[in-house]
Amino acid sequence: MSLEIERRFLLKNDNWKEFITKKIYIEQGYLSKSLDDWISRIRFTDKEFKIALKKHIKGFTNFEFEYSVPQSDGEIIMANINNIIKKERFFLEVEKKSWVIDCFKDDNYPLEIAEIELTNEEEDLSLPSFISKEITGLKQYSNFSLANKPFSKWN
Repeated sequence: MSLEIERRFLLKNDNWKEFITKKIYIEQGYLSKSLDDWISRIRFTDKEFKIALKKHIKGFTNFEFEYSVPQSDGEIIMANINNIIKKERFFLEVEKKSWVIDCFKDDNYPLEIAEIELTNEEEDLSLPSFISKEITGLKQYSNFSLANKPFSKWN
């Protein structure tokens, strides 16, 4: 079984940039119509397509299963999806912890979200200086919601 235990945060400054170890570009689209059940997503990174199935379990823990998709199939699927988000993902190493920062593009610009995966929900976490408000569990900030109601369309 594959579990994702993740917390998410907004950023208060650009101090995170000094910790970057890697960067990738991501486009992802959703086959699901609702956040209330399994979420199915296709993601294209710089070199590959993957399908992911996710379902919320409790707190900030989800089931997450991810599978590679042949490029020709991935291109067809992506070309037939309307709700797509684009973002740059930066990988960081901060005090021996791995963080990612997603910098959204197009209709979700200038939203930036920090994420960290944990080993369990009770894991102690020291927040870096660039972290602002926690948004874990706030559905409007989920990638699925941002694909359907972009940040630029919020009141």
